[in-house]
Amino acid sequence: MRQIGLGFDAAPSGELHRLFFALWPDDALRARIADAAARVVSAHTPGGRSLKPDRYHVTLQFLGDFQPLPETLLDTARAAADTVRASAFELPLDSVGGFRGANVWWLGSQATPDPLRALYDALGRALMQHRVPVKSAANFVPHLTVQRDVRRHIAPTPVPALSWPVGEFVLIDSQPGRGVPYDVVGRWPLR
Repeated sequence: MRQIGLGFDAAPSGELHRLFFALWPDDALRARIADAAARVVSAHTPGGRSLKPDRYHVTLQFLGDFQPLPETLLDTARAAADTVRASAFELPLDSVGGFRGANVWWLGSQATPDPLRALYDALGRALMQHRVPVKSAANFVPHLTVQRDVRRHIAPTPVPALSWPVGEFVLIDSQPGRGVPYDVVGRWPLR
């Protein structure tokens, strides 16, 4: 079996680590997002299952799945993030939508705020300069997943806006199957 993310053949050992940089809402915003998601689900009945609020995030850059976690990867990813200079901004969650074939519904913005695009680009450049592997999609569509395993697609549809004051980004280590869904292993404030 091939070790994910290491580039050589060997039997995997240790836990699977899924690493990504993300926007991370505070607890008060998580509660407001859960209320908004419940209203959307009630109005549109997609089927599927609602995500728990402790799983809410907007992925900025996905680094990949690693088993085991390369020893220097976290340090190198943190060093890259240390070089990012970006401004704080407001992220309006004013649209619900889904991705065809992915069976998820999400909350997102009708238009990506310029400071969010700048943060995404700056982080991508910093990771590339530090030779950190990135497996993010070519087309950045900022979204916060609220439903999985839905039975029908929904085109982007406006919903009453929630304003998210974004003041930081984080690095997440997710170990699927572990009791805690996500472990924040780094935080970086925005100006």
